[in-house]
Amino acid sequence: MNKKELYQQKKQAQLDEWKAELDKLKAKASGGSADAQLALNKQIETLESNIEKGKTKLAEIADASEEAWETGKEDVESAWDSIKSSFNDAADKFKK
Repeated sequence: MNKKELYQQKKQAQLDEWKAELDKLKAKASGGSADAQLALNKQIETLESNIEKGKTKLAEIADASEEAWETGKEDVESAWDSIKSSFNDAADKFKK
């Protein structure tokens, strides 16, 4: 397995983990007060959007040539930073 395939597998595993965490957040949000649900639903929408962006970036890498994927890797890392930040924000809201 080459570096590109290993990288894709690692990032796909992270996406799968985030999707599972998102499902947990959705379940927690549905059990809260109406105000809490509204606030958390906004966070959840942001997370869903960021995960979709991450999927798109990962697909772009999958379609890229062996040489070009290294360049696209920066876009993937940026998307991952955004997703991670969104999850941290959501986790902070759940703690309050």
